[in-house]
Amino acid sequence: MGERGPLTGVVRSPLGATKQLLAEEVYQQVGASIIDGTLPAGSRIRDADLAEKFGVSRMPIREALQRLERVGLVEMYPSRYTQVTEVPPELTAKTLEYAGYVGGAVAAIAVPRLSAAERTEAAALARALDDGLDDPAALSAERWALLHYLAERCDNEILSSVLDETSMPLSRNLRPWSVDASQRDVMRARHAALAEAILAGDGHSAEHLMRAMHLVE
Repeated sequence: MGERGPLTGVVRSPLGATKQLLAEEVYQQVGASIIDGTLPAGSRIRDADLAEKFGVSRMPIREALQRLERVGLVEMYPSRYTQVTEVPPELTAKTLEYAGYVGGAVAAIAVPRLSAAERTEAAALARALDDGLDDPAALSAERWALLHYLAERCDNEILSSVLDETSMPLSRNLRPWSVDASQRDVMRARHAALAEAILAGDGHSAEHLMRAMHLVE
């Protein structure tokens, strides 16, 4: 049985036999290392080093790095190296806005469709957001856990696929963001209200509160 990555929820299994599976596995593992800080901003990544590490040819390595570049986690310098990108404050702010609108849409669709048992589970995830208010990395992980739970149950393949493709930049870009100490009581109240809206199956209120959690009023 493979090990799940810290934020993506992808099982880290032994590298598969096909080129597509190899590229996907490299993408997930390198992406997870960027998200958790094992590969910090500015780190240089060389095709040859990854090929040796994973025991594969350079072709799936390049495909994985090109995909990571498309989602903004790396920048490629052909015939030289690949570098992990920085996360400037303005990018975090834009990602927070995006997460608010997408999270709101997911909540609006998913919450009315949840079973009673699923509402209880989702409400618990909303309340657990309080635990990360003092730890930006933990808050990012808990926020993603709730969003991922709802997205899996929104019964909308288009929205789910968009969220899946942007999960890495969402997780990585929001890790530096923290709730100001003066606003933590306000945020706790929003988390509690979101949990109640979920339990009531109130998608409209859940949408508004999900946006408010990301400072999108």
